[in-house]
Amino acid sequence: MGGSLFLSRSRRAPTRDQRGSVTSDVRLHGDRVVLRPSTEQDLPRFASILQTPEVSAWWGLPSTPDALRHEVFADDIVTFAIEVDGATVGLIQCHEETTPGYRSAGIDIALAPEHQGQALGVDALRTMARYLFDERGHHRLTIDPATTNERAIVCYRKVGFRPVGVMREYEQGADGTWHDGLLMDLLRRELA
Repeated sequence: MGGSLFLSRSRRAPTRDQRGSVTSDVRLHGDRVVLRPSTEQDLPRFASILQTPEVSAWWGLPSTPDALRHEVFADDIVTFAIEVDGATVGLIQCHEETTPGYRSAGIDIALAPEHQGQALGVDALRTMARYLFDERGHHRLTIDPATTNERAIVCYRKVGFRPVGVMREYEQGADGTWHDGLLMDLLRRELA
């Protein structure tokens, strides 16, 4: 469903220490989804989701299991598994700008194709947005789908995200060509 999955990379998450903390015991409950911090055991499922044609069309794929581990457990992002009835159906990530006066966060999401079209992405995004606004103190959230990822854009609009502008030649596809990205944002008062 998302835009580019990985924002920057390092080793192990989830920990943060600015205005409260995102820690390994944070579990977020939506209407149908549970968001829980990812573990090493999630990596095979994440890899299988990211390798499906419906998802890989929009995401850069890590080239090795170690690259996936490095990207999922980056120091400056937090990756949550999206669960429905105890089964992992996707992943959602957030990265935070914690500089006072600029507090905002970015979100990326991917759902397994068999779980798309059931409003689970909307539920996961709303759940994450509420957490980032209410618990983490952010004022604005961003998400950046490809301009041609119409399904994702419709999902994000349902949560309240609005288009800000097109980022020309924003990301390079597997075929080597550059593709435009749509920057969308959501202010706290606009959460649907």
